[in-house]
Amino acid sequence: MRALCSLRWSLIALAAFSLSVAPALAEGFRVEEVPSVTAAPLTQLKPKTIFFSDHTGDKIADGETGLMRFEDWARELPQEKRFLSLFPNYVEPTIKVSVHGIEKPYTEKLHMYVVETRFLIGKPADAIDLNRFVGLDVLEKIDPSIKHRRITAEQARPNTDPKSAHNRNPDRRWCEAPQSLCIESRYPLEGRLPVGIRLANKLEEGGKKISEFMEFQTEIRVLPKQEIDQAGLAKLTNVDAPVAGVLEQTLFDVNQVMQFGKLLAVLQPHPTDRTKTVATIFMALGIETDVLQQKKEFANVPVLRNLIPVQVLMGKSSFNTGNSISAGLPGYVRNRIRAIAEMLEK
Repeated sequence: MRALCSLRWSLIALAAFSLSVAPALAEGFRVEEVPSVTAAPLTQLKPKTIFFSDHTGDKIADGETGLMRFEDWARELPQEKRFLSLFPNYVEPTIKVSVHGIEKPYTEKLHMYVVETRFLIGKPADAIDLNRFVGLDVLEKIDPSIKHRRITAEQARPNTDPKSAHNRNPDRRWCEAPQSLCIESRYPLEGRLPVGIRLANKLEEGGKKISEFMEFQTEIRVLPKQEIDQAGLAKLTNVDAPVAGVLEQTLFDVNQVMQFGKLLAVLQPHPTDRTKTVATIFMALGIETDVLQQKKEFANVPVLRNLIPVQVLMGKSSFNTGNSISAGLPGYVRNRIRAIAEMLEK
């Protein structure tokens, strides 16, 4: 039963990022995979080309899932961990679980899906307005299929719900940063996935139903200049140029399968051509390891063997269709990065 519930929240992970960009693809940009985006020389960047790496082939990645254990990520890529975690000192959370009616502390182990991308924008960095992304009207125009509503700090679950206390920001409350936008979003699943969910619910009558909707809470903001760590972000991007702007989207509530998520877009003037901007965008999802280990319940039901949560999450299921969320995480992220690049280019 846990595996069935895990599917719901695995799919939520796909919806939480890229600023809920519309399903339509930006045709002008193409994705080119490289071993490491930040290690590739800027001289190799070409117009309308997005360098892309998701670490799935790295030595520290799990061979079966392509994901990295949180502890390995933190050890091997400390700069990424610092900037892409829910907050810099974030650790795998200790939660309470009930065992035979007795609550006991339990460390929620995590696996990471981390993406780094880079592309050129054909205009100066100071001509790009990131603030337009921090508006509900813009988000609604970008993707009408995802319905958003503003939420206050009191409605942000980690701020008030003891069960989500481990996701509270120790430095400030979520949704109280100046000029930030906090939203709760709802997305109806599309393609073949609702059919699979209905079948799973029918086979598990009496148990908790899997929702055909995705729901998540996020905070979106442009970092004020005084908060930009120039040296730290330059080290993260490996670009020798001042940071002109940073857009941050933080996923702080998704229930069960995911503990956190982060999108970080860093804009820097091209070191040798100030008429161009280097955009480096990182995405990170902290996925509960327990979810990745749930296979038996689905594998034992022939019609659901391709609905195993990790397969759906990584786009390796026959239930993955289309170019949007239902395509699976790797395909969805690539398409969303194309759309973001096109928006920044305009």
